[in-house]
Amino acid sequence: MVAKNLKFMIMVILTLLLFAGCGKKESGKEKSIKIGISQIIEHPALDAARKGFEDVLGESEFKERLNIETQSAQGDMSIAQNIAKSFVEDKKDLILAIATPTAQAAYNATKEIPILITAVTDPKAAGLVEGYENTGTNVAGTSDASPMDKQMDLMKALLPTVKKVGVIYNTSEQNSEIQVVQWEKLCKENGIQLEKVGITNINEMASALDSLLDKVDVLYTPTDNLVVSSMPLIISKSMEKKVPVIGSEKAHVESGALATEGIDYYKLGRQTGEMAVELFRGKEISELGIHTLENTQLVINIDTAKKLGIDIPESLKREDVILIGGN
Repeated sequence: MVAKNLKFMIMVILTLLLFAGCGKKESGKEKSIKIGISQIIEHPALDAARKGFEDVLGESEFKERLNIETQSAQGDMSIAQNIAKSFVEDKKDLILAIATPTAQAAYNATKEIPILITAVTDPKAAGLVEGYENTGTNVAGTSDASPMDKQMDLMKALLPTVKKVGVIYNTSEQNSEIQVVQWEKLCKENGIQLEKVGITNINEMASALDSLLDKVDVLYTPTDNLVVSSMPLIISKSMEKKVPVIGSEKAHVESGALATEGIDYYKLGRQTGEMAVELFRGKEISELGIHTLENTQLVINIDTAKKLGIDIPESLKREDVILIGGN
């Protein structure tokens, strides 16, 4: 009788172990990594950053487990806040916030879910982190801070007689305010007068350009999402007035700006993707820090230079220069 009971108990235990093993295997198979991507607006620079991020994850050992949801706020902060709330309610494992407004919306929505940011000019000034090496918050990622000193040198090399520079920017975008302050400081150091015009929506762009372009020798376009979305209009009106445009990133030059010395947003996105992989491997979000791209790109639009009658100095004819047009 004892032997019979013992045999029965062993069979029960083996059956339970078998089901437990199957349950673990199935659970492990089904487990996915849920990522929410919130992008403030769609334009070439931010799209490139998102693609770089996605490409790195697609090349990683986690590629089969990824469940990525991407949403655009269409330039509306209230939509960005709703997107962030929906990601929190869906219990995402990671949020990627592209640009300052979406990063702020995500951070306001959660202090627990890890948030990676990219294309945010000054994360500390935006209230997202306490420091750059160790952020002290649930936020880490990459900054798209422009190499404005190089852009100033480029402008002076191409346009040595410039006396007045214009800048147009969105007063509702904190990263734009930061760039204007930095550009104003550089202009003052170089004895150049700055004319700045702030706008709050795209409907104000045309009239703002009309008033600004008559006052300046050159226009500077910051990494401002409203400005980037209006580049076709900016280039059209600037060319009508024969006012060169110095951009802050490659997409501006591809749209018709004269030149820039800027960063590659695709590479910036890839750098952010590599940080996501580190996070999934077990690293703490605050330890990932905030990083920028060290290498910059000199980009010149040859067609625009010809239309404006601007000769490219020999000092800028480097092997690594990216030339747009000229065919």
